[in-house]
Amino acid sequence: MSHRNLWAAVSIAALTFVGAAAAQQHDPATPPMVASKVALRGEANNIAITEMRLVRKNDILTVQADLQNTGRSDRTMFYRFKWLDNVGNQVGDGESWKQLTVLGLGQQTVKSVAPTSAAVDLRLEMNVEPR
Repeated sequence: MSHRNLWAAVSIAALTFVGAAAAQQHDPATPPMVASKVALRGEANNIAITEMRLVRKNDILTVQADLQNTGRSDRTMFYRFKWLDNVGNQVGDGESWKQLTVLGLGQQTVKSVAPTSAAVDLRLEMNVEPR
């Protein structure tokens, strides 16, 4: 395979990855500004993030996110917060995944605190089990 073909293959793979990331299916009840802070692994399966509050206290960021189950069935989900510095690099070692059950038509609030004052942004990574 020539270098030109190799670069074409790499470019197509990169575009496919970007397209897949853009195709994340957030629940319609999730506001677009909040959705930009969420990295879904799969479908939202009726879990909407209705509000996310980010506050800096004593130079450390803290976040609270309200999750709402818009369906009648209970949902099991896994989530973690990923803290980022001013150029988008991960700050700290990263949180472990946490398991949470959101009852049908229920609401839960999840919280986290940045590991250092270098954190200026975050992503909420989540995976919602289909059943």
